Amino acid sequence: MFITDIRKEFYEVVANQRVALLVAADIDALCACKILQALFHCDQVQYTLVPVTGWQDLGTAFLEHKEQFRYFVLINCGANVDLLEMLQPDDDMVFLSCLFMRVCFFFFLPQVKLLIKQDDDLGVPSYDDIFRDEDEEEEGDDSGNDSDDGSEPSGKRRRFDEGALERRIERQRAKREWEARRREILFDYEQYEYHGTSASMMIFELAWVLSKDTKDMLWWAVIGLTDQWVHDKITHMKYVTDVATLQRHVSRHNHKNEDEENSLSIDCMRISFEYDLRLTLYQHWSLYESICNSCYTTCNFKLWTLNGQKKLQEFLADMGLPLKQVRQKFNSMDLSIKENLKDIIEESSNKYGMKDIRIQTFGVHFGFKNRFLASDMVHATTALLESTEKDENDGDNFIKALDSLSRSNLERLHSGIDQAKKKLIAIQQTVASCICTNLILSQGPFLYSSGTDSALQCLYTEKGTVIVVGIPPESETSDKKNFFGRAFEKAAESTSSRTLHDHFDTSIIELKMEDRSKFLDALITLLS
Repeated sequence: MFITDIRKEFYEVVANQRVALLVAADIDALCACKILQALFHCDQVQYTLVPVTGWQDLGTAFLEHKEQFRYFVLINCGANVDLLEMLQPDDDMVFLSCLFMRVCFFFFLPQVKLLIKQDDDLGVPSYDDIFRDEDEEEEGDDSGNDSDDGSEPSGKRRRFDEGALERRIERQRAKREWEARRREILFDYEQYEYHGTSASMMIFELAWVLSKDTKDMLWWAVIGLTDQWVHDKITHMKYVTDVATLQRHVSRHNHKNEDEENSLSIDCMRISFEYDLRLTLYQHWSLYESICNSCYTTCNFKLWTLNGQKKLQEFLADMGLPLKQVRQKFNSMDLSIKENLKDIIEESSNKYGMKDIRIQTFGVHFGFKNRFLASDMVHATTALLESTEKDENDGDNFIKALDSLSRSNLERLHSGIDQAKKKLIAIQQTVASCICTNLILSQGPFLYSSGTDSALQCLYTEKGTVIVVGIPPESETSDKKNFFGRAFEKAAESTSSRTLHDHFDTSIIELKMEDRSKFLDALITLLS
């Protein structure tokens, strides 16, 4: 069932219970977790935090904790499967799921409560379109049999039997029509995966309703929203709408703290609305390296070509910035250049077709020295979460990423920024190499590449399998709906390919290497 009153139906339900908090490994989920942890700390709610990376993790975590807990709070996980069928919980167990994606139809059951923004247009079908009351079918099936005592004339009984037969045929016809309509509705709903309001924004709204929201909670909600934009999960219109919502909260908090004595202290925190550049980590890098490794500028200039490199030099010359200034760290640039840098870059970008080089976002100051954009936080935390360092597992990475969101852990955040730079450089070099060596192939309805980022990518593992990732076409008018998840299921089913659908994102699967050819052939046929 859907939660309509977030305070009564969500928070007050768990406030006096011991709670198992199951959190997916994505930045929005981490931010929602931080806000919820702060609320639990305020009200002394006992909880156990369990990071989960996929369905197997979720099942294992439930088995390990089902004896100790009756209440399970799931953040950005457990949305698109039937949890009750998968986990087989006791009747008194309650699942409260906060998520931002398309949901499965177990949400009609009272044992599972879903926290989803009611304003989001997720296209969820109505109950009557999906479930049918079988009592109506049974009613009257044996009508006419009650009078089989021979007291009525045979002619009247024959006419009665004919009437009952016609009604039965009519009911069967209506049932077939309903089932056909149900299949069509389910297909239209389940063929795409898409996202709504971030979980961190919904949990922040809970904190606001409880009058317990703080600047730290607001900043985590900002990061959660920015994560959706950075990783291309929501439309530009949705992003701008949610930014406006958070901007009102930022103004409210800034106004509330204007007269506080610590507003100028070294430990103060100031959040500000920004109209900043779409250059990744440029304030913690050199401007030149940021331009070369930002997806937006790299694709617009086509920097993997000689012509693109020449265009970049022309762009820098048009801005009138000395190369010495552009290539050194941003913090070391002349103050006179930094003051007008955004306007200078925007003016030159318009000449080169990059009319949306600036984007609405938020920034934060920790004390006097440390300043970060929300996108900086997303890239740094993602790098820590996806770290491949030796002797560290997914749980270690989760804790490090969670810690980096606290302003008391700036060293870890700066470590994440350094890892994010290395990651961005590796991605740009790999993509450039694959484009230049023609490793990205057209397979008709989609592009295919082995080992790189493209419309469909395959990454090899040590288990004799490949990880297949489907990325929908990108355009300014894209609705950000991903059709690959459903297509993967159909292709695997039709070819009996051995696949593992363990990721919460249905467009990521693991496929046996021997089945790759027939799987791709079926996928081409399906999407053509």
